[in-house]
Amino acid sequence: MTGRTVLPPTAPRWVTEGLKYYPYNLFLRERFLCRVQKISLDGGFTCPNVDGTVALGGCTFCDNRAFSPSRRVKRDSIAAQIERGIVGLKRRYSIEKFLAYFQPATNTYGPLSKLEKLYREALEDPRIVGLVIGTRPDCLPNDVLDLIDSFAQTTYVSLEIGMQTIHKASFDWMNRGHYHDAFVDAMSRVQGRRFETSVHVMLGLPGETSEMMMQTAKEVARWQPHGVKVHNLYAVERTPLADQVRKGEVRLMELVEYIPILADFIEHMPINTVIERISGDAPPKDLVAPQWCLHKGTIKARLEEEFARRNSLQGAKYHA
Repeated sequence: MTGRTVLPPTAPRWVTEGLKYYPYNLFLRERFLCRVQKISLDGGFTCPNVDGTVALGGCTFCDNRAFSPSRRVKRDSIAAQIERGIVGLKRRYSIEKFLAYFQPATNTYGPLSKLEKLYREALEDPRIVGLVIGTRPDCLPNDVLDLIDSFAQTTYVSLEIGMQTIHKASFDWMNRGHYHDAFVDAMSRVQGRRFETSVHVMLGLPGETSEMMMQTAKEVARWQPHGVKVHNLYAVERTPLADQVRKGEVRLMELVEYIPILADFIEHMPINTVIERISGDAPPKDLVAPQWCLHKGTIKARLEEEFARRNSLQGAKYHA
């Protein structure tokens, strides 16, 4: 064992089932008592580092063209997107309940009236049993948090906040338009709310050492979020990162490098934090590198092998 994992008197279900970390699919089964899938919805939002409020060009790793106000095209209604998403998912799964996932761009960045209208429209479909809202920490004023909290009175809501890292040089590289203090401020104001909070982190940012990534892990753990999504840095077409990778200016982690760092990260997480994702990917036609992130089954198997080799599990390095 790499450290002492402190378990409560009654071990969580993921431990009793012999798992090495708390996976998202298990949490959803516990919460909804059935299989639930997310439907990605585009609410037509942009980002403050795309429209010029804090920067231009968007994040270095993100294909921001569709988020640019000058390129905004008309999108289907939320109801139409939900219907299309359900039809597609039912081709693969026997499933009746879904989460409305406002995913592209910054989904709290807009007038309060627009946010309320879109969230409410998603929940009008009886097959939608909750909201998942992706955003940036610098786009969470108190009135928006109050609105999200009001929805959480009657339905499941998860607010997904893009932390990414704690390191200033990395924020500068990614053209983020804010620093870690924005995340600290946002997290201090979501405490005690009725919705759940999930934190998004990227591993393998240029110049970050393993030690620096674990500093980010410890900061995530300090807030004890309900969930965490861990992504490896990957490059997609039409992004500055893709150009940097092709020029040899940025090197992306190989799978053999990523797995031990990912295991270290998860060891730092509290045992009740849901590990919502362990890697990132993109459609094969858009992915530049690394190709290994397309093979989710392999990544999961390698991670489990790493935990078995260490005789370790989530929480082994967590200190409250």
